[in-house]
Amino acid sequence: MGKGSSTGVTEFYYRKHGEAGIPTGKVYRVPFLQDITVEQAVEVFKAYGDNRTAEVGQAIGDITVTSTFHSIDDEHKVNLFGVKTRDGITVYSSDDVAPYVSVIFAKTYENGDKEWVGLYKGIASRGNIEGSTKEGGGGEFSSEEISFSFMERELDNETLATAYDKKGETTNKEALFAEVFGADLEDTPAGA
Repeated sequence: MGKGSSTGVTEFYYRKHGEAGIPTGKVYRVPFLQDITVEQAVEVFKAYGDNRTAEVGQAIGDITVTSTFHSIDDEHKVNLFGVKTRDGITVYSSDDVAPYVSVIFAKTYENGDKEWVGLYKGIASRGNIEGSTKEGGGGEFSSEEISFSFMERELDNETLATAYDKKGETTNKEALFAEVFGADLEDTPAGA
């Protein structure tokens, strides 16, 4: 029997790239991941001859990721968007430069298994700032969104990697963390 369908997402991590273009420094976790979509544009093209399809090819594009969180702390906005803080205020400007980051998150299964998804090199884009009023005495929680654009890394043109661990196992997760975040990790981050 196969692994079945995933029933949740959790454990969203990122690591910024240094000046050498490789992941370096602290690995951060953004808590309360609600939804995530990883989409890669694929264009199929065909050649025709003798009144039929002679050949089929494809062009694979960059990867876009849209993620929704219950909330995102300012620390992560500063790290991901390249915004500044001044006297307790987070300041956004047209001069902000988002750093390259690597990202890993987990898809969860009812039986406790996890499938880890790692993306090697991309940048984050700010989401909209939204809010709404309470209606009828009740309330509704808002959420925050971050979009990413990922590209091939220069080393080997790879964009994405996955690993699957059975419940209670972490061998493949640890290998993916080293692969995506770099071999200089002493340990997988606490809580991972």
